Amino acid sequence: MPFYDEIDLGKLEERLREALREDIGNGDVTTAAVVPGDRAGQSVVIVKENGVVCGLPILKEIYRLLDERIAVELQATDGNRVTAGEQVARIQGPIVSILMGERIGLNFLGWLSGVATLTRRFVDCVSGGRAEICDTRKTTPLWRDLEKYAVRMGGGKNHRYGLYDMVLIKENHIDSAGGIREAVRQVRDRWGDRYAIEVETRSAEEVVEAIEANVDRIMLDNFPVDKMASAVKLVGGRCELEASGRVTLENVERIARTGVDIISVGALTHSSAVLDYTMLVREERILEEGTS
Repeated sequence: MPFYDEIDLGKLEERLREALREDIGNGDVTTAAVVPGDRAGQSVVIVKENGVVCGLPILKEIYRLLDERIAVELQATDGNRVTAGEQVARIQGPIVSILMGERIGLNFLGWLSGVATLTRRFVDCVSGGRAEICDTRKTTPLWRDLEKYAVRMGGGKNHRYGLYDMVLIKENHIDSAGGIREAVRQVRDRWGDRYAIEVETRSAEEVVEAIEANVDRIMLDNFPVDKMASAVKLVGGRCELEASGRVTLENVERIARTGVDIISVGALTHSSAVLDYTMLVREERILEEGTS
């Protein structure tokens, strides 16, 4: 599954197997009673609303883990815009196995497509400008890798992956250290230049303090749009500026026009709506000998 940049594929397989166990348990009692075990067939996956598709390789991997006799043909590529009624995958194999994997496969597909779709909406709002739409750490526990992948498929950028790959000095750190300068000094004493340093600011005064501390990026936390514009002028390109807090589709374009470099949006991963898909069985036949 080379489509992921930062995912431990062994751990991903383990999580997908656990998702299948959670749903299937000791077996699909409905399908076992209703569908003959010797039936093979073909099903199609159709998107029911406009959006950005994401998670198709996960769908394929789920069926590989479930039943090696199943063949999945992907008819779209993650990151593609799709329209209602469009077919994005064809699945062939034993009907019993196709039906057992249906809900788990569509759950992942709808969830990740929802993240990618909302991201694309934000990205489209700021197209043509310098600002980039970025995610946050407000992600589903244990599934951050997939959600950050979905953000990229929607055209967004990833912020730090966790607490370990970038320094972000926030309000509580500043208060604990006694100020921005002292917090930055302590970080540099401990880590030197090993990590980029970002500082969360709550006022113009703190922005000045962060500039003087020579940090790599300043976060403007919950700044009104007019004060963001003033901060951009104050910084004058000496470091990156990130707008954060209460960013919506209604105000993101105005925020971008202030001249900030990055707009971080927690809603990409904590408030996206699932994109609706359906799976329909199109044909059935008797399994050929030797395939059961």
